[in-house]
Formats: sequence, structure tokens, C-alpha cells
Amino acid sequence: MADDIGFIVGTPKDEGLVPLGQTIPPQLAAEIEVARSYRARSKAANTVRAYDSDWRQFEEWCWTRDLEPMPAMPEVVATWLASLAQAGRADSTIGRNLAAIAWHHRQAGHVTPQHRDPRDVIADTLAGIRREQRARPTRKKSAILAADLVRMIAAAEGQSLRAIRDRAVMALGLAAALRRSELVALQLADLELVREGLKLTIRHSKTDQEGAGQIIAVPSGKVLKPGARLNEWLSVRGGEAGPLFYRTDAQGMMTKEPMSDRSVARLIQRYAEKVGLDPSAVGAHSLRSGFLTEAAKAGASLPKMQEVSRQKKVEVLLGYVRDAALFENHAGERFL
Repeated sequence: MADDIGFIVGTPKDEGLVPLGQTIPPQLAAEIEVARSYRARSKAANTVRAYDSDWRQFEEWCWTRDLEPMPAMPEVVATWLASLAQAGRADSTIGRNLAAIAWHHRQAGHVTPQHRDPRDVIADTLAGIRREQRARPTRKKSAILAADLVRMIAAAEGQSLRAIRDRAVMALGLAAALRRSELVALQLADLELVREGLKLTIRHSKTDQEGAGQIIAVPSGKVLKPGARLNEWLSVRGGEAGPLFYRTDAQGMMTKEPMSDRSVARLIQRYAEKVGLDPSAVGAHSLRSGFLTEAAKAGASLPKMQEVSRQKKVEVLLGYVRDAALFENHAGERFL
């Protein structure tokens, strides 16, 4: 069975699926390719991109230390994870790096390092990292509220392609409570303009890895005006199928490539700094948390907040509600 799997993922171990005649007939070769394509689609595109980026960093780290990345020894992987922790990487990032290493090993037909670790070197290192990080205070990115975002949108002045795009990205990011991975994954076909505003189809998200998809409504708006900002962008983008938000090159010209999630984070930080906000305190997630903060302050119901944000954990939403009501009817209001 191991040989079968090895061949399907493209390793030299192809003898497991070679018939008695020692040659692979065209029909079987085609079926193997189909199986391989299904396997490749087992992860969302954004996850695969993240895994590829993490794997390249791990490879480079190994090569500079004369270590073998594939198959990697458990001690090598544990040391890599420790180096990420020392560099201040978040627990979620470190966990994703480990998942990326395991995924690439499986794709190459190798047993993952975790399953060749009788002394639990990787598991113990990860447990130690997580224990230390729990004891260390963490600073979450601040929410960007609507009033601040209005100023940031105004700071993206002019009629250049980049300025028009940036205004639309910021307005839609908050109005639809989008994660940055969702924002950059949007396609033009995911957008439907209607009289009340627009309908947005979120095909993949952090909490929807199978791609069942969800349609959310975004009102035209009177403050951030996401509908108008988006229409302005569409008028210069054109109606060609592809990513909703294209990347621009160094000269500010539009490419046919999608924006990256990191470029969205840099965009937010750049305009935050322009209006006097601390750029290190905000990021792409600040738009999503800004929506939830504003919704909680406005007294929106939990089901409605959940409907737009697609946040499955009610306790997360309750946190925004509690924060919004922290000073309401305060016990010391009348005498402090």
C-alpha cells in the first residue's frame, strides 16, 4: 500500500501500481493522474500557498546548516520550531510550519517526521513552546473603527489605479468583516451588484476548508460607501474574469495577479500611519475586528454578527460585545 501511495504522489516508488507486464497502460496512468489531482485539491489553495512558503523557508534554513530537509530527522524539525519561537513567531504560525513539513513529506511519499519520533522530540518541543507562549503576554492587533477607516480611505487620494483599488479594499474589508485570506481569494464572479448593495460569495475560509461557501450581504453604505468604492474600482479594473483585486507593479500598473495577504496587511499599515495611527498596532485583521467592534457597539444581535463574520465561536463574538459595553452603566459612573 505504501508503494501505491508513493507512486500516486509522484515518487520513484512506482512499482506498487505496475501491473504484471511491468509497464503502465495509458488508462491506468490517466487514473493515477486523476487521483493525484484530487489529492492536490485536498487542501484549500490558500493553505497550500502557505505550506509552500513555510516549506521553502525550512529548506533554506536546513541548507544553510548542512542539514537534510527531506526526509527530515525529528531533531532537525524540533530545532527549526524552536528557532521560530525564538524569532517571536506565534503559536499558530509554528503549528502551521509543522503541518507544512508533514504535508510535504506525505506528498513526496515519506513518513512524516512526527511518525518517526519515538522519543517525542517534536511533541515535547512544541509543548514547551506553547507553555512559554501562554505565560507571555500577547498584544493583539487593534481594531480599526469606522471613523478611522474613513480617514484612511481619504488618505488614499487621487485617481491612480492603486489609490482606487486601495479605497475599495479597505471599505470592503471592513464592511464584509473579511479575513485577509478571504479578501485576496475573491474572484470577480463572487460579486453580485444588487439594488441594496452587493452580495458576496465567500467560497473558502478559515472555518470552511471544504469550500461549501456562503453568501453575505454588504449594504451600499453611507459612511464607508463600500458599494461606491467597489463600483469605482470595477470601472477601471474591467469585466475580465479573475481575481477581484489585482496586484499592482512598482510603477503602479495593474497586473493580472491577485494581491497577496501580506500586501493587504502592508496596505492597511501604510494608510494607518498616514492618519497618525500606530502601524505596528494594526494589520489586515484590524478591518474584520473593526466590523465586529462597531456591530457590537451598535447593538447588533449575535446571530447577525455571526451571519456576516462567519465566526462559529459564539464566545469570540461575546468578547466583542463585552468590550463594547465595558463602560455602559459602570458601577462608579455617578461618583468617580
